[in-house]
Amino acid sequence: MDDFAEIQELRRELTQAGYEYYVLDKPAMSDYDYDHMLRRLEELEAAHPETVTADSPTQRVGGQPLEAFAQVRHQVPLESLQDVFDFAELEAFDQRVRAVVPDAEYVVEPKVDGLSVALEYKDGLFVRGATRGDGQVGEDVTENLRTVRSIPLKIPDAPPRLIVRGEVYMPKKVFHALNEERERRGEALFANPRNAAAGSLRQLDPKVAASRKLDIAVFNIQWPQEKFSTHLETLDFLQNNGFKVISHYSCARAAQAMKRIAEIGEMREEFPFDIDGVVVKVNNLSHRAALGSTAKFPRWAAAYKYPPEVKPAQVVDIVVQVGRTGVLTPKAVLTPVRLAGTTVTNATLHNQDFITEKDIRVGDTVLVRKAGEIIPEVLSVVEEKRRSGTQPYFLPKVCPVCGAPVERDEDGAHVRCTGAECPAQLLRNLAHFASRDAMDIESLGIAVVENLVNAQLVKTPGDLYFLKEEDVARLDRMGKKSAQKLLAALEKSKSQDLSRLIYAFGIRQVGQKAGKILAARFHTLENLQNAALDELTAVDDIGEITARNILEWMSSPQSRHLIQRLKEAGVNMTAAEQGSDRRFAGMTFVLTGALEKFTRDEAGEMIETRGGKAAGSVSKKTTYVVAGEAAGSKLRRAQELGIPVLTEDEFLEMLK
Repeated sequence: MDDFAEIQELRRELTQAGYEYYVLDKPAMSDYDYDHMLRRLEELEAAHPETVTADSPTQRVGGQPLEAFAQVRHQVPLESLQDVFDFAELEAFDQRVRAVVPDAEYVVEPKVDGLSVALEYKDGLFVRGATRGDGQVGEDVTENLRTVRSIPLKIPDAPPRLIVRGEVYMPKKVFHALNEERERRGEALFANPRNAAAGSLRQLDPKVAASRKLDIAVFNIQWPQEKFSTHLETLDFLQNNGFKVISHYSCARAAQAMKRIAEIGEMREEFPFDIDGVVVKVNNLSHRAALGSTAKFPRWAAAYKYPPEVKPAQVVDIVVQVGRTGVLTPKAVLTPVRLAGTTVTNATLHNQDFITEKDIRVGDTVLVRKAGEIIPEVLSVVEEKRRSGTQPYFLPKVCPVCGAPVERDEDGAHVRCTGAECPAQLLRNLAHFASRDAMDIESLGIAVVENLVNAQLVKTPGDLYFLKEEDVARLDRMGKKSAQKLLAALEKSKSQDLSRLIYAFGIRQVGQKAGKILAARFHTLENLQNAALDELTAVDDIGEITARNILEWMSSPQSRHLIQRLKEAGVNMTAAEQGSDRRFAGMTFVLTGALEKFTRDEAGEMIETRGGKAAGSVSKKTTYVVAGEAAGSKLRRAQELGIPVLTEDEFLEMLK
């Protein structure tokens, strides 16, 4: 590939990676790989300056802000930093600095891997917070930042206007707890704390951001700086005014700075936050002014990036874990190896495709790294060290925990246990069974579920209905009244409609709407159990894949045992009689925009109880679109297709 073709390819890859990282908060490329690719592009453009364009990744600081938030133009740009990858490059940086200020000294700070923000105060009150965005324009996330408890809302010793810069992050403990909770709910896991922090801060609902327990490390005064002479003075001022400043900072000459970088590298696992390097910045503010900035970054600071350690280790065994969503995850058991300050004894192998692609076998020597991700990963097999007689590895055909058959997801990425009573999925299954849209068992939150499971009182959802008051009362944080309340809620849930029970089973691709459709069509659970494939696919909105999922679930011994247990408990397995009001029979409604008099779910329920269908998208088969405030693309689509649009009041008239 010639230089010009390589330039185009690097731009394409870096632009896509930047979009995934800054806009989607779903990085597909490691920071280390991104930085090295950007360095290569800078070298090529320097050799061919005629190729430099305004949209090249080398000409921008970061990514564009999302349209969901108001834009904020930063009074003082939030600059990026020049990256250095070894001490030789750091020495070159020091030489450039000392050519202008011979007696320069530096402040060395851990570089928190989070989301950079600017906090603005007027007369001591916090008035606005914005993300870095592209360095010039960011996103107004004031309300979300107000939920970060370490950010002071009022400061005592304040100038008329103050702007400070910091890094919002998710503490490691919070990150692990959040991922555990998301796994219980069957939601996608966050890749790392930085991804989780960025996604949390950009939530449109501040309540969600508040639940994520974000934190911040403040490290700079953007405006004003006139009253200070050194960076250390600014940190003292911030600390004295209630800001949580960056920890473990120190002041040193160049030689001592390098020693400090090595020390921070050894202790980085001890920090409550993730770091991706160390920032070295000139301490004296007048020296900074003399050094100035380039179009991209200040000449008075550099970011030392720790290279990911790659070391060999032997695969002693491959074990399979079953997650709470039923996914089988293979894990390599390794001979102990020291990586990034911790001893690693295992590494994720992701899925069967990953193992097959790299041809990883028990007994192989592999190269392992721990670069930014929480779990170490295998990079490749050292084939020249492979011993004869090793065999390719394949995931088991049955669940290693409960023995139920496993099946691949439709996208082929994961293998999943199909067991309805699999112990590995018990917490998630119980939480789903008891949820508001399923059996709606009040008082049975996730904490109580964990309590029951840990005490071995419940091993399947059916066991819930055979709990005894005295056993529940003895549990931690329960007592007699709490036990009575839980048992009353369980008794009440026995009369729930069949549609809720079908949804509560957690059959793949069978949601609330499918539960209602199936209950209305088959009337009893026994009829649904006996239904053939062609009967299921004949039901509106039930495709062949969903039908097969239902058949497989119903035929499983674990499922049959669960249903029998629920029958013995007296749980209702019959659909409620349909009302005589069938005025919407054969009609399909789509709800869009904000409704004032009821929620969309309530409106959908009103439609369905009158024989109609509430759909999520507009098509030629749509009968009416009900449009509330701020209706968007669905309203436009209805107008394009000539479908009648109802106001909320007109819809209410149809209900009368």
